[in-house]
Parts: sequence; structure tokens; C-alpha cells
Amino acid sequence: MVRWRTLTGLLAAALAAVTAGSLTLAAPAAAGGGTATPYVVGGTRAAQGEFPFMVRLSMGCGGALYSSRLVLTAAHCVGATGTNTSITATLGVVDLQSPSRITVRSNYVYRAPGYNGNGKDWALIRLATPVTGLSTLKIANTTAYDNGTFTIAGWGAAREGGGQQRYLLKATVPFVSDSTCNANYGGEIIPAEEICAGYASGGVDTCQGDSGGPMFRRDAGNAWIQVGIVSWGNGCARPNYPGVYTQVSYFASAIASAAASLGG
Repeated sequence: MVRWRTLTGLLAAALAAVTAGSLTLAAPAAAGGGTATPYVVGGTRAAQGEFPFMVRLSMGCGGALYSSRLVLTAAHCVGATGTNTSITATLGVVDLQSPSRITVRSNYVYRAPGYNGNGKDWALIRLATPVTGLSTLKIANTTAYDNGTFTIAGWGAAREGGGQQRYLLKATVPFVSDSTCNANYGGEIIPAEEICAGYASGGVDTCQGDSGGPMFRRDAGNAWIQVGIVSWGNGCARPNYPGVYTQVSYFASAIASAAASLGG
């Protein structure tokens, strides 16, 4: 039942082609025939510069710019902690084919200590060179913002089983209580470590290829603050199966400590 929200196999290959500008994806077919608008499930296209902290990663995941050299993503998107020069981060654009896109290689990965596929789903990727001119996304270090309505964004599939998107897409989803989410998922949720969001009726959600991306909202000062990391779910936008996200506030001190060890 549980499925990570990553791209694999042919979808990951398609991601590389989209980023390089060598592949055009057709819009998914609508249920009643014709063509559906190619949105992250239930979302709309983001404007250039709207979410400057968004990062696309070459293995088919998303992320958020934590600092000028660090990207916060999901543990299940990366390998073990250590030197890693295989990841390319694309930043600064909503269109992955834009000639103004910024691309930077990784040089190190830090995966949450004790990660074994069940909880602790966060990681930091250090970039080989710092990125300038882009806003970073601060993380919540208290539970004060772990409620209300959240924003999700990514280049993942617009429908369950769909393909990588060329343009950054966005949507909003409401908080779902731990008790409701755990009842829906048969006790699979780790309440202290995970936070759920979505509509009981479905229709709006993150999907394949959105793993590692941020879920965020406005703080008391009207600045964006990250409360979740796209982790897993049963399908995409299915009724009574909200998206499950790593609860950033629970891991905030560990993330900050890891970031400091990687150079801040």
C-alpha cells in the first residue's frame, strides 16, 4: 500500500530528458477523453520567482534550498551518508528547460541517522558551489505552524502513474490530524515524526517525482516556513488517503546540527 513519491526507471530517464530540453511530455488523458491540464494533482502552474527556494534533483526528487550550499530533501531519495558527486540540482526556474536555469553538482550527502525506510525521512545534499541570488526556506522549529492550510509544489506527476512535468506546479492542502490519518492508513503513520495533509474527497496531492520537496505555509511574519517534506502515500489524490510528510519541526534540531557539520 505504501509508495514513496519518487520517479524510477523510465520516469527517471524522462526527467533527465526534460531537464536537458530533449523531451516534450504530452498532457495526460482525461477520464472522459480529450486532454487534462498537466497540473500537479489538482494544482496550477507556479509563477517564475514565486517559490525561489524550490530545487529539482536529477534522481527524480524535489528539495528546498536550506542554505546557499545545502538542499533539504527526503532520505529515501539518496544513498548513505558520504561523498556523492552524482546528483545535479536545478534551481532558479519554474521551467526545467529554461536557458536561465542554474545547475550545480553535489559533493556530499547526509542521510538521517538511523534511517531504515520507516520514518526519519530527511536528508541534506551539499552542493559543490554555493548558489547566490536565491531565497532559502527556513524550517519550522516548533509545532506552532503544523496546522492550517499548506502549500505544496513540485515537478512530479500530474496524475497517479503520470510522468515528470516540465513546469513547477503548486496546490494547497489542509492539515489532517494524526488520528484521522492513522485510521486511514491502518496504523502505518508515525505520529511524532510525520504530518498529513489532503482532502477527504481526494483530488489534490503530491505524486510520483515530488518526493523530498517541501510543504510550507506563511509564518507570523508572513514569510514562508517549511513544515513538511514529501514522503509517501497510497496512490495520488485518492479519497481518504492524504499525503504523508516528514514533520520538520520534530527533526529541526537534528537538521540544524547536520547542516552545521556540513558548513552551515
